[in-house]
Amino acid sequence: MTTLVQGPDANALASDYAARISELLLATDWDVITPLADELLACWKAGRQVFWAGNGGSAGNAIHLANDFLYPISKRHGSGIKAHALAANSPVLTCLANDEGYEKIYSMQLAVMAEPGDVLIVFSGSGNSPNILNALTEARRIGMKSFAVLGYSGGRAKQLADHPIHFPVEDMQIAEDMQLIVGHMLLQYLYQNRDEVSSSQ
Repeated sequence: MTTLVQGPDANALASDYAARISELLLATDWDVITPLADELLACWKAGRQVFWAGNGGSAGNAIHLANDFLYPISKRHGSGIKAHALAANSPVLTCLANDEGYEKIYSMQLAVMAEPGDVLIVFSGSGNSPNILNALTEARRIGMKSFAVLGYSGGRAKQLADHPIHFPVEDMQIAEDMQLIVGHMLLQYLYQNRDEVSSSQ
């Protein structure tokens, strides 16, 4: 007769998850997001573009935040960051993946759309996805400023990004949670400074 070993119940798992993410939040020196906050405010004032990229859940987070930075950042007609989620256009993604390879789906979009001084923000759990690394390399070639929100060891992206924001957590779901938490922190900071942007335009 086979004996089934019952795992922890949902309450225990939720409590453990909450404890782990709370510990990470409290242990983080949040000055790590200051360079990105400053750059996004300057970018908004100057009308420069912000590009977001990631894979899987990280791509979903990138699309979510591109929306937030286009409209909820200000909620005023014509006032928002020119935000682009590079994973959002499925015909472009499938064309580039088919013709050039999946590792080039983001870098080739940047080569067409991005300008010097624009901003690239990438999300990656491992920091080693080839398409993310190629996007960071292309950003440097163009003269963009690059930021990477990373989990685990940070991977190669930690060295390639101009400003890595690294959470050394060995859990993909918490790593992805941190992407949205950082994005929403920045959203609220920028929203509170929207009058400064409006008066400069």
